[in-house]
Amino acid sequence: MELRHLRYFITVAEELNFSKAALRLYTAQPSLSQQIKDLEEEIGVRLFNRTKRKVELTEEGVVFLEHARLTIAQAEKAIHMARQVHLSKQHILRIGFITAAEIRILPKVLPHFRMQYPNFKIELKILDDLEQHKALKKGDLDIIFSRKKVNEPKIADQVIFKDELALILPQKHPLAALDRIPLKALEELEFIVPTTATFNIMNQAVNNFVKQNHIKLNVTQHSATIVDSLALINAGKGCSILPKYVDPFSSLPNLAVRSLEKELPTLDIIMSYKKENDSIALKSLLDMMQTFFDLSHN
Repeated sequence: MELRHLRYFITVAEELNFSKAALRLYTAQPSLSQQIKDLEEEIGVRLFNRTKRKVELTEEGVVFLEHARLTIAQAEKAIHMARQVHLSKQHILRIGFITAAEIRILPKVLPHFRMQYPNFKIELKILDDLEQHKALKKGDLDIIFSRKKVNEPKIADQVIFKDELALILPQKHPLAALDRIPLKALEELEFIVPTTATFNIMNQAVNNFVKQNHIKLNVTQHSATIVDSLALINAGKGCSILPKYVDPFSSLPNLAVRSLEKELPTLDIIMSYKKENDSIALKSLLDMMQTFFDLSHN
């Protein structure tokens, strides 16, 4: 038994005329009669008494009509609810990001996005790269901004920004008087290194740089966050190589941000999303990203 059988039955029961019911259903009368006959055979009872003059519901038909209407109503409610859930998902944008994206990317885009699409709901989650990748694959996030590509066929990865690194040292340190710091001078400094997983890619980039340039850093302290690193530098406890965005981000008075005589590596901020995601909110954000960032090279 299919829903169409119930709809056919209800229409005939309302019209008590197969010809009129067939017109309402845009079908041929013989076909409709056969559908009703098939329904009666399947449930094992006669639903209509038919004569050449009239069509009447049997007692069984009256009971079946009541429950057929309830079944159709429930089915239509289920369809409506499913469509509402789909529509609501279309208008929710779930974004995962790292701290760098919170500073470099989101402030440029989200104010304009909220203004242009005030009915879209935005959910923001700050997560490390691994957590973001897992959430994106699982479908818990629509788009992420991380340091690493997901590198899967069904996921689009686009480099949208390159963060520059710089040497952050105390303002009163003698080397702070220079605009560009000689590489060999790094060996004379005491370094503070962030150790949490969030900084693995940055630390690897710095390690590769110093090895390639035959420099040995004197690491004297470790920190859990960039804020901790900045506080230690501000207190004159050492220096660190960190993303340049900490300069305007920090209000600490005793910090100097300096470049080296040789350019430090850059750190990618990568935008990733599922190619098959047909969310209206996601598509709208991607269109807006094109206006703020050069994505032509991806």
